[in-house]
Amino acid sequence: MRISVVQMNPGHVKADNIVQAGALIDAAVAADQPDLIALPEMWACLGGDRAAKFDQAEHLPPPGSDAPGGEAYEFLRGIARAHRIHLHGGSIAEQGGAQLFNTTLAFDPYGRELARYRKIHLFDIVTPDGQGYRESATYGAGSEIVTYTAGGVKVGCAICYDVRFPELFLALRRAGAELILLPAAFTLQTGKDHWETLIRARAIETQCWLAAPATWGRHVEGTRQDPRFTFGHSLICDPWGHVVAKVSDGTGWATARIDPALTERVRRDMPVLDHRRLA
Repeated sequence: MRISVVQMNPGHVKADNIVQAGALIDAAVAADQPDLIALPEMWACLGGDRAAKFDQAEHLPPPGSDAPGGEAYEFLRGIARAHRIHLHGGSIAEQGGAQLFNTTLAFDPYGRELARYRKIHLFDIVTPDGQGYRESATYGAGSEIVTYTAGGVKVGCAICYDVRFPELFLALRRAGAELILLPAAFTLQTGKDHWETLIRARAIETQCWLAAPATWGRHVEGTRQDPRFTFGHSLICDPWGHVVAKVSDGTGWATARIDPALTERVRRDMPVLDHRRLA
């Protein structure tokens, strides 16, 4: 399986973000012919104030139905079908009544929904530069471990801040994951020190491939339109912890081949899951 991770610089205007995502997916398909493409976290609406987040959020159709969804949902469904690819749709804001959910959607090459995952760990921190983030003020937390199969590969779902919680990744490995998708909008302040280290650690611990499409650059947040910056550096990491493909600054994509034989060899020669005693 060939997989491409797409790096975007989204803002809070959904229509503009859809155009950007479509152009990058088209270019990645033309250049690298991947079987699976993954978009970043909140690619359809990043930033803005609370009203904008609710306005851009979408009501999702029932899982497995042919009912129409919102603009971002139908874009994901349609472009997967148009290119005959599996599409891991990063995450979008899902309407949930008084709160939203940060939700991943995955589609098969016929545009059929394969999975949806609500982000479990919400980003309520203060970064080293003093900027505060409180995701739980707008979003509710998910609770379900989610996997799906694409091209014969078992894929596990996680989002951004989830990467700091290895117990989720161990649960995904135990659920059969061979590849874990980690769409993100990692802050510049935390990303420059922790992004690659955390991803490589989760790959080594789980002996899974990790693919992490990320947002990059400046967007504005809140009613005061405070500038915020995300780190980018989207990457793909193998089960031994080697980074095999990476995007630097700017928008773009990176592509790598997921090799099941390497996964099997790493797990056979170092059977850490069989050796676990405390969890």
